[in-house]
Amino acid sequence: MKNKKLGLLAMIITASFHLACDKLSKEINDDSLNHKIIVNVVPSREMQTIHSFGASDCWTAKFVGEWNDQQKKDYIADLLFSMDTLDDGSPKGIGLSLWRFNIGGGSYEQGVSSNITDEWRREECFLDADGNYDWNKQKGQQWFLQAAKKRGVLYTLGFSLTPPVFMTKNGKAYNGTDQPNLNIQPGKMGAYADFLASVARYFQFDYLSPVNEPQWQWGNATGGSQEGTQATNAEVVALVRELDKRMQQEHTKIIIAEAGQWNFLYERNEGNRGNQIEVFFSKKSPLYIGDLSQITPTITAHSYFTTCPDNELVKVRTAVREKINEVAPSLDVWQTEFGILGNICNQFKGAPRNTGIDYGLYVAKVIHHDLTIANVNSWQWWLAMSPYDYSDALVYINAPSGNINIADCKNDGKVSTSKQLWAFGNFSRFIRPGMKRIHLDVADKPSAGFWISAYKEVTSRRVVLVAVNTRSEEQVIKIQGVEQNIDLYTTDYNKDLKRSNGVSDEVVIPSKSVVTIVGTYS
Repeated sequence: MKNKKLGLLAMIITASFHLACDKLSKEINDDSLNHKIIVNVVPSREMQTIHSFGASDCWTAKFVGEWNDQQKKDYIADLLFSMDTLDDGSPKGIGLSLWRFNIGGGSYEQGVSSNITDEWRREECFLDADGNYDWNKQKGQQWFLQAAKKRGVLYTLGFSLTPPVFMTKNGKAYNGTDQPNLNIQPGKMGAYADFLASVARYFQFDYLSPVNEPQWQWGNATGGSQEGTQATNAEVVALVRELDKRMQQEHTKIIIAEAGQWNFLYERNEGNRGNQIEVFFSKKSPLYIGDLSQITPTITAHSYFTTCPDNELVKVRTAVREKINEVAPSLDVWQTEFGILGNICNQFKGAPRNTGIDYGLYVAKVIHHDLTIANVNSWQWWLAMSPYDYSDALVYINAPSGNINIADCKNDGKVSTSKQLWAFGNFSRFIRPGMKRIHLDVADKPSAGFWISAYKEVTSRRVVLVAVNTRSEEQVIKIQGVEQNIDLYTTDYNKDLKRSNGVSDEVVIPSKSVVTIVGTYS
């Protein structure tokens, strides 16, 4: 009997030991999944000043802006521009602070003879060949321009893709050759500058961008997919100098040069269309224009085709910052066009349309790296709205039937959102013009797939942190240097900038989410 009791006692002890070990193992595993990262906000270490977040009206606004259904148009405008909140405190829209207006070249009036097959990609022109201006043109785009201003958007930017068709060499709104030169007739540069200055003056744009993606070939001998033209660095400078003469002491400032991708700013000078930081802003350059009165000391480029793999994403943006520090340290840098195009490392593709959280997370990842490595002051999206079966828009327009049918969207349609919209809003809605990016001390390096950045507003002591978690596990962070009570705004599979309350000593960033944390710094 004694041996039986001892055996039973041994079994109980062994079982208890295994239960204790299992519990300890579970706690260790749970802790590894929910390991806290300590994030210390350092407001005294300031980085760049944020100027704006924006998007463009290209293509779709010309039709949607003339819909008879005012309620639907207002809904789209609210999604893009509104700073209002819903009853639960969640944002009504993403609060863009800059709106891009495409100054058309006249392919729309040409119709099918424009050789741009898609009428959505043709644009009207305010000026005709006889020198007459018609300010009733581009009415749909004008509606969204006014809607943006009505909702408090601070900045407007007019951008041109081509000279008016009656000024071009081939009478078309696209270049149509593989030559690097601007599609403009000899002796018409001054007339083109007159046109752009007149449009900017009429609409009182804050900024004018006269050349867009001058590195890319637009069209061929038989046609083009949209308006656009190449241009050499010398031609960009010639146009800017003509504009500067015509815009002395005016409200509108000139920005350049909307390079097709980041590395054209510091290398890739094929056809004399690259190395643009040095060419335009080095005082040693024969094409230096940094001393012109109307030029903004800002270089602009697009984030396309430089976002994967991750080491390339970092490498390219580091090179941009290093080149600026070498040539013109006070130069601002704007990312002025991005959308999901082509095949991105076999992970993200432009077609077919994808509006899910993985695509929203990818957008947030690119924004984070542009802000924290390239130190961009302004970050701008490509298509604000689109009817296409493609992933490069924020708001989507379907046919009234609900199907993707471009032709059936001209006069009416169904409006839907995307995670690209809301993930962008985690930045644009809360990081307001004039705020400064500030340093973060991160005590323990996060696992791959998690990024966080911080911004401050000096007068109110408001602080905004944006965390991007692309992993399948949640991440717990503890924030130091911020008052305890905070507001959280979450975008994930189920939520679109959904507001909740939190405390700074333990913030859970859900798996596959973007979370904006708003509080007051100590």
